[in-house]
Amino acid sequence: MAFAGKVWRLLVGIKDGLALIFLLLFFMVLFAVMTGRPSPAQVNDGALLLDLNGIVVEEKSEVDPFEALVTGQTPVTEFQARDLVHALNQAATDDRINSVVLDLSSFMGGGHVHMQTIGEALDRVKAADKPVLTYALGYGDDAMMLAAHASEVWVDPLGGAVIAGPGGSRLYYSELLDNLNINARVYKVGTYKSAVEPYSRSDMSPEARENYTALYGSLWEEWQANVKKARPKLDLDLVTKTPAEWVQASQGDLAKAALAAGLVDKLGTKVEFGKRVAELAGEDNWDEAPGSFAHTELDPWLADNPSDTSGEAIGVITIAGEIVDGDAGPGVAGGDRIADLLDDALDDDLKALVVRVDSPGGSVTASEEIRQAIFRHKAKDIPIVVSMGNVAASGGYWVSTPADHIFAEPESITGSIGIFAVIPTFEQAAAEWGVNGDGVRTTPLSGQPDLISGFTPEVDAILQSSIEDGYNNFLERVAESRGITTAQVDEIGQGRVWDGGTARQLGLVDQYGGIDDALAFAAEKAGLEEGDWHAQYLGGDIDPYNSLIRDILSGDDTEAARQNGDLFAMVAGRQQALMGQVQMDLERLLSVRGMQAYCLECPVSPNVTAARNTAPTGWLAKAAAFFAQ
Repeated sequence: MAFAGKVWRLLVGIKDGLALIFLLLFFMVLFAVMTGRPSPAQVNDGALLLDLNGIVVEEKSEVDPFEALVTGQTPVTEFQARDLVHALNQAATDDRINSVVLDLSSFMGGGHVHMQTIGEALDRVKAADKPVLTYALGYGDDAMMLAAHASEVWVDPLGGAVIAGPGGSRLYYSELLDNLNINARVYKVGTYKSAVEPYSRSDMSPEARENYTALYGSLWEEWQANVKKARPKLDLDLVTKTPAEWVQASQGDLAKAALAAGLVDKLGTKVEFGKRVAELAGEDNWDEAPGSFAHTELDPWLADNPSDTSGEAIGVITIAGEIVDGDAGPGVAGGDRIADLLDDALDDDLKALVVRVDSPGGSVTASEEIRQAIFRHKAKDIPIVVSMGNVAASGGYWVSTPADHIFAEPESITGSIGIFAVIPTFEQAAAEWGVNGDGVRTTPLSGQPDLISGFTPEVDAILQSSIEDGYNNFLERVAESRGITTAQVDEIGQGRVWDGGTARQLGLVDQYGGIDDALAFAAEKAGLEEGDWHAQYLGGDIDPYNSLIRDILSGDDTEAARQNGDLFAMVAGRQQALMGQVQMDLERLLSVRGMQAYCLECPVSPNVTAARNTAPTGWLAKAAAFFAQ
């Protein structure tokens, strides 16, 4: 009994110790959150410092601190594009800000459209006679697109700049699946719907190659035109057409090569860069560390400059990330969540609705749920305007069909009007291991679908017919929206992906412009004068402590910081991205999510990730459940 008592006291002690530790951790986090909340009092005269140590996104995702602690994954810092544009617009007209500094040391990109929009805001700062300076160890395509708009571009002497351009390879698994005796059953409509090719081929089809040669060619021309316009002295042909000779001419010194080609203006350490900024912005009265300068950071600047809320409200619903069934998001477009946000706003007396889409699509059922919710606003006889971001393809175009008018940028990626589904079956692998299925069927559908013994021909035919019906529904929605026939939509559909410029010529898009243009157009159609309205983002208010929680969990060891470095570190970052692609491709194959209107092949923003569904809820999955009953 004495021994049992000692064991009991030990267990109680361990329990009390753990409780005390968790209590201390709770109060430490609470204290950090309460004391770290951005305050307008933190605004100082000097530079506006934008330390972009992460990615630019359309919509911030929320962080589950407990999930992050359990998985050990540090969340990447996210910056909403509209927040950066608003901050820069305010800086251009505020006398407290005399310059803008972009620290791109840990920048991970954010997509062509976002970079161009932020670059235009930087131009407005310069037009107000306020210099813009950037610093980085290494500049990639997106970082260079921002830096091109700067007054001075600095790079560390140990760094450099490399311009790769859009495109590259993706992985194909057909031979691997054959070797593993896995049968990837592909159901699709669309000659150019190449999202399923990684599971059915070992290389890119001629149709897909034709499509993406044209798409990437257009995007590359737009990138070059925008960067050359912002930075005329840049010798882009030298950098992109003969990159090896360009680097060898500087004896392999990437920093000197970048300087020689006009990619950057000055070489210097971060301390030297800080001293240069201090000449413009003034000395930091609170920090005497080498390279410090007077500045205001982004969060307190935004807290001091809230968006105008006067006048009538024009609603803005954001559809960002993969479209999935359920309540997922923000950062992922959960169909239930977005439909609920739209329905909750039906009583808000909105004068118009702008649908901001930055999504490669996803679940057909979720896309249709969102579309129907938008139509409930349209039934109130208010203008419905769509604004396309980096990508609004497949399901992203499906949800755009209720619009009276569609805005896109020339660099937006859209189209991909097609439907597919992939379901793996394992009859060959099972037979190899000595597992065989046999039984009695009363109908061709008895016991179907059977992932181990395989599908009957009737099941295959039903599933393909369901896909074809879904495609016809897609064609009908686009035809009704654009005022053309389904045959005309089919001709430009078939899963083909278009850049915004070509999409406008084809009639899939009405007008060039960004979110501000879409809002102004919606206001005009609603009969509102300039200054008599404001944008009301539906569900756009993330818990103000969420960013702080992200920072606490990330510390200084963010994914961005780990990927920051020289050319070899950039290669390592690409390797990690490749492994992420393999994981997403495998998950997409095995999850059986149902009918998909998804542009898997679209070059999307870095924040677009695969959503983790615990159960399949699409049309095909419902059919499977019906057969299994």
